Amino acid sequence: MKYLTKFIFIFLGLSLALLTQTHEMNPARLSLEEGQDGSYSGLWMFPTNAVGLPAEVSFTDCEEKQRNLPEIQGKYLVSNIKINCEESLKGKEIAFKGLTRLTDALVSVKFLDQTTFEGLATINTSKFDIPQEVSIYPTSYFWLGIEHLLSGIDHMLFVFGLLFLVSGTLNLVKTITAFTLAHSITLALSVLDIVSVPQASTEAFIALTIVYLALEVGDKQKYNSTPWLIAFGFGLLHGLGFAGALTEIGINNENLLLSLLFFNAGIEAGQLMVIPFFALVIYLLKSNKIKIEVNAFASYFIGGLGSYWLIERVLSI
Repeated sequence: MKYLTKFIFIFLGLSLALLTQTHEMNPARLSLEEGQDGSYSGLWMFPTNAVGLPAEVSFTDCEEKQRNLPEIQGKYLVSNIKINCEESLKGKEIAFKGLTRLTDALVSVKFLDQTTFEGLATINTSKFDIPQEVSIYPTSYFWLGIEHLLSGIDHMLFVFGLLFLVSGTLNLVKTITAFTLAHSITLALSVLDIVSVPQASTEAFIALTIVYLALEVGDKQKYNSTPWLIAFGFGLLHGLGFAGALTEIGINNENLLLSLLFFNAGIEAGQLMVIPFFALVIYLLKSNKIKIEVNAFASYFIGGLGSYWLIERVLSI
């Protein structure tokens, strides 16, 4: 019975890895730039791994002059698009048809007056009006940061495993702060092109950190004084993973530092959202009402996922 339970937990971990593999955060992206003659030109990019047909975008009171057939470029189907508007797009409606809960659309419009509109369309808010007074803050990257953290099962699993190694509230604060600081450093260095690491190798190393963490959880190791050292060291690698995702999405170079700041703030907000839930799950599992070896089975579950990702990512290098 003991070995059967172990097998079930490992099987659940591998099954979750297979299910989440196709749900990578990869939003659609519409980027437009205003021309001298009232025209707007740019790109409509839709992820190739999205389920169903590509979403469509339309503009109120504007005439579409050009849209070529989409071509595959990396992880996107890319179409060149050009529209003519009698007046500015400010105050006009942009609508999307065909978005899903797994595919949002990041909108970026650069105007002649050097202002830039940033918006995020979702299945619940599939159309919106571009305001007359465009905000200078790229707040859409905040929501993308939250989305990336919540859809990044490997990052969430690492945070979940860290909670098993921490003893005391003060150590928990130090650990989470160290993880935050570390991935903020490498995220900034990578996006600013100061540090460059192949994304495939980074993802493989992230999977390796999860496997190592699973072994530590299985040993019931408690770090009473320096859990933040592990969190900081591995956080540097996870920051490179965040950077890779942000680079693929595309970043507003006109507001590079602000976009980076909002994206990172979104990651932290997502992290703060899941930590109380994870802590509650661990507390309930360790209560007397559930008679299982919590650390052992958490180790099998985390290790099963990490091992699958490690093998897959190493093979893809």
